[in-house]
Amino acid sequence: MIIAQLSDIHASPNNANLARFEHALAWLETVGPDILVLTGDLIDDGWHEGYSTIAHLLNRLTYPVLILPGNADDREVMKRTWNGMWVSDAPAGALNIIMNTGELRLIGIDTTLAGNAAGSLRHQLDWLENVLTTGNATDSVIFMHHHVFASGIPTMDEIMCDGSAELADMLTRLLHKPLAIATGHVHRPMAGSLAGIPAYICGSVCPANPLWFGGDKVPPVNDPAMLMIHRFHHGVLVSHTVSV
Repeated sequence: MIIAQLSDIHASPNNANLARFEHALAWLETVGPDILVLTGDLIDDGWHEGYSTIAHLLNRLTYPVLILPGNADDREVMKRTWNGMWVSDAPAGALNIIMNTGELRLIGIDTTLAGNAAGSLRHQLDWLENVLTTGNATDSVIFMHHHVFASGIPTMDEIMCDGSAELADMLTRLLHKPLAIATGHVHRPMAGSLAGIPAYICGSVCPANPLWFGGDKVPPVNDPAMLMIHRFHHGVLVSHTVSV
């Protein structure tokens, strides 16, 4: 099974990010993923018309698409655009996703907070634990927008996912842990871990942030659009970062 992940398009009439998104989708046609997961920040500057444009591009695809909101998104407009995509029992109307493929379960968590660039999953922990512990033990991958380990970029770590320590405590208790946690938000590809579970930050479709650790000098940045490919084969998940 091949799961493609794209994150942080930040589409706007004032940038070329939709063209970068189309380029990434064209590259995916050469791989033929089974599923595409978008981990948030589809639009920028409140450009609600961008959702219909993105939906038009996604409707051309021959494989299913799962969409999570990011802090730049409008959940109400997303619900009108992609009605019926999300579960009905999520806390506080969160846009959460569960997709069982037969061999792998994909869980999407809405970490957005109204009016806040930071995220949180504190209010989602009971729901998530119930999903992970109900029914037969199934290999799972968790997707969300906000990153759960410190990236080292000070400005981004100020607005990372609150409740990550509590998530780690919960995951540590589980007998059958998720295979990975895949996020976005930072606009740079990174790999880390949480509770011994591999955790990834998908590089962005939009122009990348510099790899700046808070020093006097800011490194130059000229990264192309990026994505991730998660391949689940014979019970093993291998995750690739791809520049397109």
